[in-house]
Amino acid sequence: MTFPQEDLAEVANAAHAVMRDAQNAGVWIFGGGLHSAEFLDVVNELGVVNTHPVTSTHHLIGGFSILNVASRNEVIEWSGKIAAACRCPQTVREIMDDPEAHTPR
Repeated sequence: MTFPQEDLAEVANAAHAVMRDAQNAGVWIFGGGLHSAEFLDVVNELGVVNTHPVTSTHHLIGGFSILNVASRNEVIEWSGKIAAACRCPQTVREIMDDPEAHTPR
């Protein structure tokens, strides 16, 4: 996201408007912005934490949106709306479904 700091309120309002549209359309699941960081914590399979400084070579995510849509075309359409609101390109990733995650315990 590259815009003047004084535009932050306008960008936030535009992003919230797209979120409300997605909620009203029944496709919104969850999303939010992420705080910027000077360091990244990486936790390995043994639970050991390694802290690394953020460098210009790291690609950081400024926020995310999880939508439940019927087609790739629909996710591209929503991603374009989010990109316009946030004034930056969006990465599209598909989340794998895990049937066990939907099974009550």
